[in-house]
Amino acid sequence: MSQMTNRDQQKISIRFFDDREVRALWDEQNAKWWFSALDIIAVLTDQDDYTKTRNYWKYLKAKLKKENSEVVSATTQLKISAPDGKKRLSDMLDYEGIVALGKEFPGKKANRFIEWFTYSDESIDGKSKTKAYALFESSFINSIEVGTTRGLQQIHAYLFGGLYDFAGQIRQKNISKGGFQFAASTFLDSTLKKIEAMPETTFDEIVEKYVEMNIAHPFMEGNGRSARIWLDLIFKKRLKKCVDWSKIGKTDYMKAMTQSPVDSSFLKELIKIALTTEINSREMFMKGIDYSYYYEKV
Repeated sequence: MSQMTNRDQQKISIRFFDDREVRALWDEQNAKWWFSALDIIAVLTDQDDYTKTRNYWKYLKAKLKKENSEVVSATTQLKISAPDGKKRLSDMLDYEGIVALGKEFPGKKANRFIEWFTYSDESIDGKSKTKAYALFESSFINSIEVGTTRGLQQIHAYLFGGLYDFAGQIRQKNISKGGFQFAASTFLDSTLKKIEAMPETTFDEIVEKYVEMNIAHPFMEGNGRSARIWLDLIFKKRLKKCVDWSKIGKTDYMKAMTQSPVDSSFLKELIKIALTTEINSREMFMKGIDYSYYYEKV
């Protein structure tokens, strides 16, 4: 069984499959992730009831133990946050254990889950997300200019360097999404200078600046993921707060961002409720990255 220090236990991640959470803990000693067995069972059985999921896993584990299945031998217990917010010991599986468990569930969904689990970290998003995790513990985060276009470029270059040839570069082409035309590339330099000059002293000013930067959309790809880190750094510097993105649902966030060019009140409402003073928490930062990347999944 893997031994983890209290510090390691705080290094968590949340993956999303079909809008379901799969919680994970990083094992520094063995350099690997452990994933919640209950979350995986809930995904594979399409079950929303926590008690039913737990009971089914108890039954399945006993059955697999009698069969000397490698799933059981690959299981360990680590403390992870339960639905009520308290940390409790829970069964966790590593990569090999998850693949073995998937084989116990024949069918298209299990196959699709294993394929997603196997390859998700190798995608551009997966590789970029790994870089985003590392940002918290790197000295680079302290050198990022806060509230400036250059600061946003620094974040984008860090997240997507080696993945996109335009990482950190202001776009030279017009782009649109969902019928919305972002700022014209011809005037983008002047637009970004105006945004950079916007005040960022109060909560409302900071959110308005974020909204305008979203309208500008200065990069060909990766704007949202970069801008949310940029926003948190402004909040951290100016208000000594950051956003607990896990408190903002994907549907609400996307709706608020769509409305924000005309009316940013809903976005402000969502963000204000989600503000926290845990600005130095690794767990809060990594949770924010998980949700930020989740928002971008189509």
